[in-house]
Amino acid sequence: MFDIIIRNGLVIDGTGAPGVVTDIAVLEGRIAAIGDLASEAATRSIDATGLVVAPGVVDAHTHYDPQLTWDPLCDTAALHGVTTVAAGNCGFSIAPCRSDDHDYVAQMFARVEGMDLISLAHVDWGFETFEEFLRTRSGRLGVNLGMYVGHSALRRWVMGDAAFERPATEEELASIVGLFESAMDAGALGLSSSHAPTHLDLADRPVPSRLASLDELRALADAQGRSGGSGGSGRGTFAYAPQSAVEGIDADDRDLLIELASRAGAPVITQGLGGRSKVDAPTATWLQSRDFLERSVLVGGPVYSLLMTRPLNGPFTLREGTTRYEGVPLWNQLMLAPMQEKLALVTDPAHRSLLRAAIDEPNRDPAQGSTLPPPLWESMRVSRTFDDANARFVGRTITDIADELGLHPADVMFDIALADGLDTVFHWSNETPAWRELLKDVQRHGQMIVGVSDGGAHLDRDDGQEWPSHFLATWWRTEGVWTLEEAIAQITSVPAGILGLDDRGRLATGLPADIHIFDPERIGTGTCRQETDAVTGAARFRAVPTGSVATIVNGVIVVDDGVPTGALPGVVVRPS
Repeated sequence: MFDIIIRNGLVIDGTGAPGVVTDIAVLEGRIAAIGDLASEAATRSIDATGLVVAPGVVDAHTHYDPQLTWDPLCDTAALHGVTTVAAGNCGFSIAPCRSDDHDYVAQMFARVEGMDLISLAHVDWGFETFEEFLRTRSGRLGVNLGMYVGHSALRRWVMGDAAFERPATEEELASIVGLFESAMDAGALGLSSSHAPTHLDLADRPVPSRLASLDELRALADAQGRSGGSGGSGRGTFAYAPQSAVEGIDADDRDLLIELASRAGAPVITQGLGGRSKVDAPTATWLQSRDFLERSVLVGGPVYSLLMTRPLNGPFTLREGTTRYEGVPLWNQLMLAPMQEKLALVTDPAHRSLLRAAIDEPNRDPAQGSTLPPPLWESMRVSRTFDDANARFVGRTITDIADELGLHPADVMFDIALADGLDTVFHWSNETPAWRELLKDVQRHGQMIVGVSDGGAHLDRDDGQEWPSHFLATWWRTEGVWTLEEAIAQITSVPAGILGLDDRGRLATGLPADIHIFDPERIGTGTCRQETDAVTGAARFRAVPTGSVATIVNGVIVVDDGVPTGALPGVVVRPS
């Protein structure tokens, strides 16, 4: 008798091959049979008539490692069919971390990834080294976990406060490399690192990886190249955001990425190709980015780029402030100011003039601080007002209102907010018609990794946890960019293969039974709204999909008809 038989579903195996209406049997965590199983019995039988039976989704870029210690299912990723997450990205991993250094790590995650310090107080420590962290996940995971080891974490362990002050000495570098090699031996996906100028801690200090010399980065890539044994072929991937990642990767950093891939003997995964990735990517620089990606393969240093295929978005008020203006120092000061000072600043004509000039010329010099581009006026809408005179602006963009009134967009924002006592809710997004149209072409390139959530981060906005449902509903069903089989491959076997997780992302006899069952006519993002986290009490966005029927991890149902079961069958996955 089998544990589970899924009957009469459209089985799409993740390879891109046409789907077939058939049955799948699960036994002891693995796929035991695929075919006509009408005469076979099982402890649990699932009627999948009219439904798609696909591999579980593999999310190649998340920050779930802190959250996993109190939320083993990565709520709400598993609701959207995610069965494997890659965490520890951007140079930040929860381990290694010394027992007396928890506060530093928490404040770094809080600033860079927009997490909540109160939430981070719920991290269930009990580990220090990277190896201990992986070992203590046994029996405590609802989904599978692949972990990068963060460069900032390595430097902090070895150098202490000097990690965010200077490059490493030869002796310190040897220790950093040795620590990384131990993590690779334990099963790390690879190194994650960043020189991105948007990465600062709560004290406005650059995160430790930003102080690393390029030679330090090269030494770590060489170490990864040794991880596969003789021949210089490293395991896993090397994830790196260079200094020019925010504005579109420049020529020097493109050459560096290829060099790192060659040294690591493994693919490099980066971000920022195609233009200002944090706001309106991809842009007209896509043609140069495409040529660079293809050159990287030809010279044997393959580079892949993360591509968010759903718009970033989130609400804010001037009263509460937002981190979205960190790249405009004068505006960032406004967002952080006390209430009465904010009112004084936005009502003072002279300061208004300075604010208008500042928003038109955001910071682009990493030496001067964050280069995070501000939200686009054309994609920012008035979401809620409290003054009747401004009710007519609800749902309209700031650009549209500014054109009507003949005002600078900043004056529109301030005037509306002042009428509401700074409580007007504005909703920013990076979606524009040009962005959406070009994305149809960009996502088709074989070296773009579609989706990716940033899951676990950015509590002040939608962190993208619903991206698999959005991808299927938007780019397969609505836009027709992909066939259903192609779309499923893009979010399952393709990222699994790039990460080196060869036994994930496909449905085949003998493989682990990571399965997502969904209704192809109804799959969608559903509701996404700010709620109070049941464990931490912090405000966060939570997305509950439509059309997602069940998620199975290693043969165990973890989401049944949209409801978590509480099962913890997840394992640590390691690159081959």
